[in-house]
Amino acid sequence: MSAAAEFDVIISGGGLVGASLACALASLPLRVALVEAVPLSSATQPSFDDRAIALSRTSRVILGGIGAWEAVAAVATSIRRIHVSERGRFGSAVISAEEQGVDALGHVVASRDLGAALWGRVGALPGIEVFCPGTLHSPVVGQAAITVELDAGQGGGQSAGQLRGRLLVVADGARSGLRQALGIGATERSYGQTAVVGNVAIAGVSGSCTAYERFSVEGPLALLPFRDGRHVFVLARPPAAAEAALAMDEAAFLRLLQESFGRRIGEFVQLGRRAAYPLSLLQARELGAPRAVVIGNAAQGLHPVAGQGYNLGLRDVATLAEVVAEALRTGADPGGAATLARHAQLRRRDRRNVIAFTDGLIRLFGLAAPGMGAARGAGLLLFDMLPGAKRALARHTMGMAGPMTRLARGLPL
Repeated sequence: MSAAAEFDVIISGGGLVGASLACALASLPLRVALVEAVPLSSATQPSFDDRAIALSRTSRVILGGIGAWEAVAAVATSIRRIHVSERGRFGSAVISAEEQGVDALGHVVASRDLGAALWGRVGALPGIEVFCPGTLHSPVVGQAAITVELDAGQGGGQSAGQLRGRLLVVADGARSGLRQALGIGATERSYGQTAVVGNVAIAGVSGSCTAYERFSVEGPLALLPFRDGRHVFVLARPPAAAEAALAMDEAAFLRLLQESFGRRIGEFVQLGRRAAYPLSLLQARELGAPRAVVIGNAAQGLHPVAGQGYNLGLRDVATLAEVVAEALRTGADPGGAATLARHAQLRRRDRRNVIAFTDGLIRLFGLAAPGMGAARGAGLLLFDMLPGAKRALARHTMGMAGPMTRLARGLPL
């Protein structure tokens, strides 16, 4: 058997989070392997599809620090206002960029465009060797390195040798077999909802910079400003209702969308392609194992309410890149137990708070007990009158709550 190819860091998964990490590590004196199962150009590429990503303000700064924001900015739409309400209830709340003293609360970009920007950056950087299509399996941990088997081709099955590195990063999604092979368990709880996603045109509306979060007992409806004057929608409904909605013709679905949202913004008039996926909360029980760490959706999978999934994963990236940089500066092992323990410690608070926030919203607005709707409406009214509360939520939404990494502050590693 030929000798294993040697690297400092091996990244399993070249989706949004894995590609972001490769870009972040490129500024360090490291040999990085990036392994992705599905080519970027493939119609079956799960990370770079038609879904939209809501980028927080902090994510914009991090993307700037890893050299990807310029390409993303050209196809991104600004969010300058966030409007929160509940269907059929009084009370609403608005958070604005102007109130918070920033130019934008966040941005919306197509997952496909973000992936293209990140992979364009990967291809331009030295020190990153790409294995695509390829998959990793059968990790074996040694004292100073971890070795994994590499299969070539989409779907694997054809051995292409071994890779050995000081650190293995698992960023290959919620259904990661590599996470399981490392002995890292995960809990998963279904929300009993399916998200129907797509984009829609609204009569007389173009250039909107307002994101809407419209709650109901059946599930939330998010409406995000998008390119070409359109809006992206994420409609969460029980599985049977979502399946029926997906099967509707355009006119029927537009009526459903209008009934779910109301006429606050205008009339929905033209529908793009729709897709659907089930919603659940997934949490890895540990963020690492000897010589390995899990990040992004391999570490946590969230409900799309508030759009925090990729933002949380990108902060995983920024933290991991920083602790690896610290290890290199001090002569420590970037894949050693102390480095990985430091990463887990730094991620604990942010991860816990974001999971509690998104999960809590779904639980709160899903309660149908008598009086709960009126109480939520009164709460929204009160919240809208409290600048301190709005400022705290805005900082949370922008990814600015709690300690911030160097990349999140616009500083080099």
